[in-house]
Amino acid sequence: MDERYDVVVIGGGAAGLSGALTLARARRSVLVVDAGEPRNASAGHVHNYLGREGTPPAELYAIGREEVEGYGGTVVPGRIVQVRREDDGFRFALEDGGSARARRLLLAAGLTDELPALPGLDERWGSTVLHCPYCHGWEVRDRAVGIVSTGPMGAYAAQLWRQWTDDVVLFVHTGSEPAEEELEQLEARGVRIVRGEVAGLEGAAAVRLASGELVDRDAVVVAPRFVANAELLADLGAMPVPMEMHGAVLGTHLPADPTGRTEVPGVWVAGNAGDLSAQVIVAAAQGLRAGAMINADLIQEDTRAAVVQRRSVAA
Repeated sequence: MDERYDVVVIGGGAAGLSGALTLARARRSVLVVDAGEPRNASAGHVHNYLGREGTPPAELYAIGREEVEGYGGTVVPGRIVQVRREDDGFRFALEDGGSARARRLLLAAGLTDELPALPGLDERWGSTVLHCPYCHGWEVRDRAVGIVSTGPMGAYAAQLWRQWTDDVVLFVHTGSEPAEEELEQLEARGVRIVRGEVAGLEGAAAVRLASGELVDRDAVVVAPRFVANAELLADLGAMPVPMEMHGAVLGTHLPADPTGRTEVPGVWVAGNAGDLSAQVIVAAAQGLRAGAMINADLIQEDTRAAVVQRRSVAA
């Protein structure tokens, strides 16, 4: 490869493809490098995406790749293993030995969900082990749901999921004991509280306590630690920072302004790498906005260069 592009996009999910589509339609040369490991690969369908409700993630991304390529963008499978500053842009080293150069960089590599260390979670993740009610709540409506708490947000999560079903059990596990007011609220809403640590899951989603008791559930909710996939940018000075809520660290994200511009010149971020809570449609919107802002930034640079050239000719 070793071609020079206006923009290289790291990540071929909703944010990356949306940014690339915006840039390609702006007649920018754009390369998307897609490792093929979307965060929602284990989910059967995308939800809350107007016009694409219920579309399998793989199908959505396949459509997106075709659209980007239809406007002259390039999408390649692969993994970028190094990014370094070079002259007025960046050089990217690929895992297969190839390389590419670009004037700007859009990071859309998403995040990694680090699950609590409990037997049975990993293999059920995205099917009967869930996190987001807006992604999966409808699918488990009126079913038996268990909340396995590992921090201070267990009572809040139980109240949230109670919107979709009246059969909610809060397993305190290693999380915070609900405050007196929270206990009253949970009792009023019919949420059962089970104390004692959880040993693991069995069957579809039955919760085995350390005491040996087995509590049948149809789905279990856990809170992962969200880790931004931004380690590639460390050499550029783009460092993820902790994201906290109610005194608990939820994970890490790459700071940026509302347009996705980071503190590192020439680097933008879109999707879950910068916004831990962004669902697919939000990530796509962030990609569009970042793509438009990158194009505007390049227009300014192109204009400055044109003025310099004009003056040199006039002189």
